[in-house]
Amino acid sequence: MENSGDSCDREGAAAASQAPESAEYRLFGRQSTIHQCMGGGFAADVLLWKQWRLSFGTIVIATVAWITFERSGLSFLSVCSDILLILIVLLFIRANYAVIRNKQLPELPELVLSEEMVNNAAASFRVKINSLLLMAHDITFGKDFRLFFKVVVSLWLLSVIGSFFSFFTLAYIGTIISITLPAVYNRHEARVDRCFGVLHKTFSRHYKIVDENFINRLPRSLSSKEKNM
Repeated sequence: MENSGDSCDREGAAAASQAPESAEYRLFGRQSTIHQCMGGGFAADVLLWKQWRLSFGTIVIATVAWITFERSGLSFLSVCSDILLILIVLLFIRANYAVIRNKQLPELPELVLSEEMVNNAAASFRVKINSLLLMAHDITFGKDFRLFFKVVVSLWLLSVIGSFFSFFTLAYIGTIISITLPAVYNRHEARVDRCFGVLHKTFSRHYKIVDENFINRLPRSLSSKEKNM
């Protein structure tokens, strides 16, 4: 592992010396810190293990949930209903027991969604939905065969992946990746950026060859090709 890391460092340094005027590669092309890119709030602290108890608790809860759904054979609806039932019963008993014992229950914070938060989420969701609808429109009417080809290949790859893993397993893997990779990247940011800079240049070079020799030769629209014939 150390040899591979050293080779990435040497290749990254060589690439930087060959192109000193080019900007240093940063993963996802970001211009700020990883904490700021993730929102800079409480969720970013959890994902970067600044709140390590909550981060570790998330992994434990995700693992227990995955084992429950995958190994027990229980359905998602049944497990959620049983958990909510037990929680509501315990809270109800606790509240009535406090009344009998003349104890003051601690005040729970009010969970309220602000209008600004809802509007921002709706605006972002609307933009993404409109983009997907526009893409579906172009594919349906055969306006962009290249886009159709890319979507078909992507859906086929998802189908292949889904044949090996269940939905809960994929959700569990995604949760573990999202709670561990950002923290690892934040700790080894410089080395990861150098390694991915080398990989990005290599992939871009090969993708350019495929794009020029195959993808660009695909017609934008089959109807326009038939008209020319």
